[in-house]
Amino acid sequence: QVQLVESGGGLVQAGGSLILSCAATGTIFSINDMGWFRQAPGKQRELVAYSTNIGMTNYGGAVKGRFTISRDSAKNTVYLQMDNLKPEDTAVYYCYADIVDVTLRPPTRRWGQGTQVTVSS
Repeated sequence: QVQLVESGGGLVQAGGSLILSCAATGTIFSINDMGWFRQAPGKQRELVAYSTNIGMTNYGGAVKGRFTISRDSAKNTVYLQMDNLKPEDTAVYYCYADIVDVTLRPPTRRWGQGTQVTVSS
């Protein structure tokens, strides 16, 4: 069984930094994309950033230049370094991973449990 476990959320003042991590565990053969979405109260879920298995990255416009995604493929873990945080970054952050398990069926998207990030002004 494959699981994604997130950690690192919390409360921070505007201008501060946080780092989120998300580790995939279980019967994993390979992982394609790994990334992060977020959802604020009353708003739709939006893409924050993702990293492909060949090292490409992409960011949502609201976080470009402030957030950095990185990945440790040996540990099946993705990180999100969040700098210069703003109150509008307040949301629940969800990681995801497109995983091929040991049965080698086409990849399926798995989600983490979500972690709250709150930025005070």
